[in-house]
Amino acid sequence: MRRKLPIHLSFSAIFLIAASCAFTQKTEVFFNSTPQIDFALSELCKVMGDGNIQRFVPEDIIHSKSGVKIALLLLSDANTIHGLTNQEDKLKGLGEEGFSIVVNSNRVGRQIYVIGYDEPGLMYGTLELAEQVSQKGLAGVTETMQNPYMKTRGTKFNLPLDVRTPSYTDVSDAAQQNISNMWDIEFWKAYIDNLARNRYNLISLWNLHPFPSMVKVPEYPDVALDDVQRSTTEWKEFYPLEGLGFCTPEILKNAEVMKKMNIDEKIEFWRSVMQYGKERNVDFFIITWNVFVYGAQDKYGITDDYKNPVTIDYFRKSVKELILTYPDLKGIGLTTGENFGKATPDEKEEWAYNTFGLGVLDALAEEPGRKITLIHRQHQTGALEIARKFKPLTDNPDIRFIFSFKYAQAHVFSSTIQPFSNNFVKEIKSEGDLKTLWTLRNDDNYLYRWGAPDYVREFIKNIPYDVTAGFYYGSDQWIWGREFLIKDAADAGQLEIEKHWYHWMLWGRLGYNPDLSNDVFRGMLSARYPEADPERLFTAWQDASMIYPLTTGFHWGALDFQWYIEACKSLKGFARNETGFHDVNRFISLAPHPGTRNQSIPAYVNMIKSGLSTDSITPPEVSAMLHEHSDRALAVLETIRSGENRELASLVTDIKAMAFLGKYYAHKIMGAAELHKYRTIDTMKMENQKRAVEELTQAASYFKLYTELSEKSYKNPFWTNRVGDVDWEKIYSWVLEDISIANQSMSD
Repeated sequence: MRRKLPIHLSFSAIFLIAASCAFTQKTEVFFNSTPQIDFALSELCKVMGDGNIQRFVPEDIIHSKSGVKIALLLLSDANTIHGLTNQEDKLKGLGEEGFSIVVNSNRVGRQIYVIGYDEPGLMYGTLELAEQVSQKGLAGVTETMQNPYMKTRGTKFNLPLDVRTPSYTDVSDAAQQNISNMWDIEFWKAYIDNLARNRYNLISLWNLHPFPSMVKVPEYPDVALDDVQRSTTEWKEFYPLEGLGFCTPEILKNAEVMKKMNIDEKIEFWRSVMQYGKERNVDFFIITWNVFVYGAQDKYGITDDYKNPVTIDYFRKSVKELILTYPDLKGIGLTTGENFGKATPDEKEEWAYNTFGLGVLDALAEEPGRKITLIHRQHQTGALEIARKFKPLTDNPDIRFIFSFKYAQAHVFSSTIQPFSNNFVKEIKSEGDLKTLWTLRNDDNYLYRWGAPDYVREFIKNIPYDVTAGFYYGSDQWIWGREFLIKDAADAGQLEIEKHWYHWMLWGRLGYNPDLSNDVFRGMLSARYPEADPERLFTAWQDASMIYPLTTGFHWGALDFQWYIEACKSLKGFARNETGFHDVNRFISLAPHPGTRNQSIPAYVNMIKSGLSTDSITPPEVSAMLHEHSDRALAVLETIRSGENRELASLVTDIKAMAFLGKYYAHKIMGAAELHKYRTIDTMKMENQKRAVEELTQAASYFKLYTELSEKSYKNPFWTNRVGDVDWEKIYSWVLEDISIANQSMSD
């Protein structure tokens, strides 16, 4: 339960604006300048026009005679507060990062107050006001009070620092195209600003072994790396899933310097990035997998053997130095995987405590009063082992110890009900008031602009709230840096989260307030795409986006290397063939997501054969839902004209591509069901085979349309770290082979 404070102590600042219907007269602004408030005010100035605003110090407000005024004030400064004497009941419910907008009318005019519980709350409230004004004008501003539903709303960002200190995603085009961007302060400023607007307050940076590129460890000085390098080697399509082999002699032999920087300059760079985040209420965490020693291998006797005492000492001192080097670093995290070999859970936790646990304690001993968060992922180990081994840290008042768990495995776009954390939740509850940051993995949607508010809202509300510290959202198969596949040169190089603005906005804003109505999002669409009817665009976008969870909820490959929907592909072993393409046979054999009511194709055919019925959602019903969403999206898109709006035109193409993908999977599911009936049920065999061929032929025709649209917008092929090359032309040839499979005899 959130702690309620007395009204005179609860709120740090106020923002007041007297409303007018048009920005035709000067507006006086009274505020205490801080980076967070300056940022939010700059967003309001964009809406109102900077030339229409005059700035003053707060104490001048009591002398102002203007009827149009904006004030940023401390609530405790009673002499400067006007019009709130009867509004305390509207303010008592505010908590950390919360805000309220209150609308009053008096002799001065219609006044709008924005009250923040704290500086972040005031920043969010001012951003909310700017958004309302942009959509409805000052006269349309409405009252609201909002508190964050999820305390932490973060992004998971795999960080390709250097070929010598790779991330888990480095063996892919997305990483190789983004190494230089990781050392570009303008990229990070734009990225952080975007997150702040969308109510994110955390960036978690993930790397296999970041220390050589980020710190100088006094006891191991030669480990620190100068310059930023990447390799020009001829990369293989696949590398070990465990993150090994990313720095072979062949790879390092072909390294080239991308940017000249010594380690001191690198440290200063990341200090600047974290400081900028602080100015937007965006904290930084650094999280590692283990045991990896890329960049430090064999120096001073350091190896990736978890039993090596030198390695243990090196990690402990590196963790300590990372915390001491970056005063604005808010957290550090670890994974006891992927490279522990045959170590037992107890051995893993012994290593983790002696390295990360003691390293954190060492740093705090040197900086008494420093607050730090330690995240321990529950991955390839057990929650109970973690909780008991790290009790000295959970009992430390300066350490916030939290777990992390892959809530939906690798696919948030699968079902709004995810059962995988049930045992984990029971375990951490048994050890006291422990919390978790949920890892929400999107290894589904990289290319096409996705957006289904109803799905995100329901998904977030279904997360077990009582053990939740928040979430971070991101991918292992993609670097959400700068876009590199768009063919149109005018759009190339934009931030991924700007291209996918609606997608990322939904997870941030609904993570902050899942009760936001769809009218808010329709208003955003209307403001951004005035050429399109917002209701129609909203409907088409949401319908096409539902293709992802409907398909993956039926055809469930839990991990990123087991299923990538945009390419109908996985690793070869999981696809059970030599291509990795999920053919019609794999659509028969692969079971649905356990959190859905979907019925598998074998269970469906056995039910028909036995003359039974079911309460489950049958394959034909899943197919029908996919058809319905796709057809509705395509029909609505026919009514939308983009005019001169190039972004809207690209969006319409993406929505259409997703709808064609939905038609492909709808026909493929029915084709697979009919094929399995042909192979299993003796009656009506030829009719079933004929229907299977017809459905799979139709499926191929829609995949062809999907391929044509994709190649119109994006470069082909591209290389991923989990399912290898994605080549639509090659995939289409595999799609056609499904028809041949259906035409074969029962021996298949």
